[in-house]
Amino acid sequence: MNVLFLCTGNSCRSILAEATFNHLAPAGWHGMSAGSKPTGEVHPRSLALLAREGIATEGYYSKSWDSLPVTPDIVISVCGNAANETCPVYLGQVLRSHWGVADPAHATGTDAEIDAAFMQAYQILRARIEAFLALPLEELQQNKTALKAAMDKIAVEIV
Repeated sequence: MNVLFLCTGNSCRSILAEATFNHLAPAGWHGMSAGSKPTGEVHPRSLALLAREGIATEGYYSKSWDSLPVTPDIVISVCGNAANETCPVYLGQVLRSHWGVADPAHATGTDAEIDAAFMQAYQILRARIEAFLALPLEELQQNKTALKAAMDKIAVEIV
């Protein structure tokens, strides 16, 4: 199963989610990330945070959803609605859920405050990914309606 984490710039949140998912996912599950308007680079604070958390950072780069290596089975958008951010909509025939997270790339303040914004985004995404991976996935793969409901519930319960 291929899970696409989608946002606009593909430099922070979706990269954090992709790397974390691949770090935690069981065999047969693969995370990807992309953006509708990729920035062309991964935010250095995202890479530094992943490295501090013991998550491999090699091979992650900012890319367009037009250049995915495979078609995703599941698309999880991670754009933050609170800032009136326009979240791209993947138009393929896939299961979709929205796990909105504030964009740490727009954080301001001291280095510590900006690092805290990145950590908060990472912690929310990791908790949601852990909750997703704790679901009875083999069973839910046979019932897409139940899987979508479980994924949507994760977004509401873990903020």
